[in-house]
Amino acid sequence: MSTANKIRIAVLYGGRSGEHEVSLMSATNVIQNLDRSRFDVLPIGIDKEGGWFLGDDILKKELNAPTLLKLQTDSERMLFNPDLIGKALQPIPSSQLIQNADRIFDVVFPVIHGPLCEDGTVQGLLELADVPYVGCGVLSSAVGMDKDVSKRLVKNEGMRVPPYLVLKHGQWEENSQQFCERVTEKLRYPVFVKPANTGSSVGIEKVKNPAHLAAAIDAAFQYDTKIVVEQGIDAIEIEIAVLESLEAGKEPIISVPGEVRPTSGHEFYSYASKYLDEKGVELIIPAPISAELKEKVSLFARNIFMTLECEGMARVDLFLERGTNEIYFNEINSIPGFTSVSMYPKLMAASGMDYPKLLTHLVMLALERYARKAKLSREFLSV
Repeated sequence: MSTANKIRIAVLYGGRSGEHEVSLMSATNVIQNLDRSRFDVLPIGIDKEGGWFLGDDILKKELNAPTLLKLQTDSERMLFNPDLIGKALQPIPSSQLIQNADRIFDVVFPVIHGPLCEDGTVQGLLELADVPYVGCGVLSSAVGMDKDVSKRLVKNEGMRVPPYLVLKHGQWEENSQQFCERVTEKLRYPVFVKPANTGSSVGIEKVKNPAHLAAAIDAAFQYDTKIVVEQGIDAIEIEIAVLESLEAGKEPIISVPGEVRPTSGHEFYSYASKYLDEKGVELIIPAPISAELKEKVSLFARNIFMTLECEGMARVDLFLERGTNEIYFNEINSIPGFTSVSMYPKLMAASGMDYPKLLTHLVMLALERYARKAKLSREFLSV
């Protein structure tokens, strides 16, 4: 395919959240695996201060040994004005720009995890700029990021969630002792203290007794103004990848379930076990559960995807309680990790869709959704 006929993809990475470094790893893998016979790639980074800039295509720089994406801080980097999203941008080097194009790119692939992207903020910007983008829309991104709101909606549909309490920062400052007493009264230890709006287990702590609760809450409030304190469940952690079908109206594609099993030294699937310790977790695909349970967790994941109005993709994380085999909703990730060790691409590969094909599928979904929405009227139609 000639360059003029290729789809131009802006891979958006970095961001201001605590998952910044994870995003660099995910975006590196996305850029390496996009089908270059069909796509041209333009990386756009956001640094921790919120500055936007044009990144380097690592495959063009080092074809034999692509390195991890970096957010340059030197004076030579080329700043990108987000106000120009959806418009032609003349200062881009001619080698990266298709001549006479109306846009610098055709579709955006957001690979920013956590707040200020995965929560619907970037999706809203792209909607306003009238640019196609990969993944969930504004509503499902925002709802999926909030561990409290997503649980409320799932519970309302009759699906189980672990018992939990919600706390806002102002309430904590007003009467911290009262809340700690309420946790002890309503929940059983151990409990998990979680910022309501983070991913990658950022800010999550396992608390085994009341003496350590207040410190864990203070730590969680460093990442969000709302937290959840959730009762621990003796369970197997199950993750399932869900992918929207390219055929409109068809059931989503559900991957085989996988089990996440933290290794010794890690009591739960923490940030450290995911990204800092190469042997911190064992990913077992497919999960060693019965065929009947596989069918049940797959249906559970499908129903959560539909309940939360998801589009494109999502990874649904579940608890399968030991002894009872009851299924509980843990959380959903609308921009799941795309690193070389991440569950979402591994689950899809185990289900027959390799990494490059998965990325192509997601890009096509974005363009088809944009085409459908472009047919909607923006004018009042009198009857």
